[in-house]
This record gives sequence, structure tokens and C-alpha cells, in this order.
Amino acid sequence: MTSLKDHKIVSKEEWVEARKELLKKEKEFTTLRDQLNQQRRDLPWVAVNKEYVFEGQNGKQTLSELFDGRSQLLVYHFMFDPSWKAGCPNCSFWADNFNGIIVHLNQRDVTMIAVSRAPYSKLMAYQKRMGWDFKWVSSYDTDFNFDYHVSFTQEELAKKEAFYNYAQDTPGPEREGVSVFFKDPVGRVFHTYSAYARGIDMLNVAYHYLDLVPKGRDEVGHAFPQFWVRRHDEYGDPRHINTEYYDVTKNL
Repeated sequence: MTSLKDHKIVSKEEWVEARKELLKKEKEFTTLRDQLNQQRRDLPWVAVNKEYVFEGQNGKQTLSELFDGRSQLLVYHFMFDPSWKAGCPNCSFWADNFNGIIVHLNQRDVTMIAVSRAPYSKLMAYQKRMGWDFKWVSSYDTDFNFDYHVSFTQEELAKKEAFYNYAQDTPGPEREGVSVFFKDPVGRVFHTYSAYARGIDMLNVAYHYLDLVPKGRDEVGHAFPQFWVRRHDEYGDPRHINTEYYDVTKNL
């Protein structure tokens, strides 16, 4: 990567020509992305026949009820092990990015929520601390996290049989991801898509803004790319360093 201090300096006319060349590639990428998005929507679906019951602000609710009258449900799998005192700082970074947009998703027949395995009392306390207002429910008494491969048993980890991001892995007890569900007019629920690890990169708008600036994400060369991320109320406090979940987020 070229050093910033050695970066090429040109006239405005030369810069415009270089920018036009890059614009051609950006347009090609946009077209490819549109094609990929359509292929994602064309994936076959899997019927969800198991009943899951979650706990949240509205008490107990089934997966079907979480759609809240809409036909599409986005679930962010927020890493929060029942034994942890706080939610994952990296998932908190993602939550900061989606907290304010859900009202817009609602207008396109989409409900978006977060699901974690920690008891709802812990989720509620942490959400109050962070100042978020998205719907967040606990899957503590269900197999939901395990069935959608974001939580793993000690036996799976010990035998290196955990299945994460569509491969055998040893990712730690909790990992991040996003899953999509559809409910048809007669109430049948289908799982349509899930993504994990770098697959949820596109959901973090802050990263895409960083991709525009000269230093980019500035994470190259670090063993843990998100070494710099803190919960938003911890920046500037030297007591907080992002090593708390290093082992479970090393593949981000």
C-alpha cells in the first residue's frame, strides 16, 4: 500500500481523468452487485417448522409473532452470552449503524430485530445504557441460536465440530450474523438467507464511509482488525481496550 506521505500529487485535470477511469470500475461493480443481490433473492427457501418462543418487551412471542404484521423479518444475531456482563463491542458497533434506520425498513414491509442468548433483563439493561430503541429479544430458552449457527456448545467446540459460516470452525461460544425470514399470507414461515463474519460487512455503514477516506479502515497489519472498536460510551477511556472478545471475533 502506498504511503500517504508519498502519494502522487497531480493537476486537477489529471485527477479528473483518473477519477473517470475509476468510475468505470465502480459502475461495473454496481452492476455486479445488483446481479448478486438478485441471486441472493433467488435462493431456495427452507420451511421453519420448529416453534421458537422469545422473551422481550412484549413478553413471550413466537418467531411468527416477531414479524409484527409484516411479511419480511431481518434478525441481527447479536453476540451476548448469558454469562457476559455486557454485549459484544463489535456487535454494538453494528447496532449503532442499524438502530436509527428500522423505521425506514418498516416502510418496505420489513421488520428488523436483534436476538441474543442472554436473558432479557441483561439485554434491557445494556440497551438502556447504549441508548438504543430497536426491538431486542432473548432466545435464552430456545435452540434458535444453535439452529442458526451463531451459538455453540462446549462439546462442539471441544470436538472442533462447530459449524460457522458454512464450514467447520472453532469460533468460540458466540458469533455474529444476520438471518432473513419470510412469512406467506397463510402464516407459513421460511428461512431465506443467513450471512456471517465478513458477510455482514455491508450492514455496517460506518465502514463504508471509512472506505472513502485516504486511510481507509486503517486496520491492515493488526492481528485483530477491529482492535480500535469500543462501545460508543467507552472511547477515550484507557481502561477499555477491545480484547474482551478477541478469540470469538478474530475472523471478522
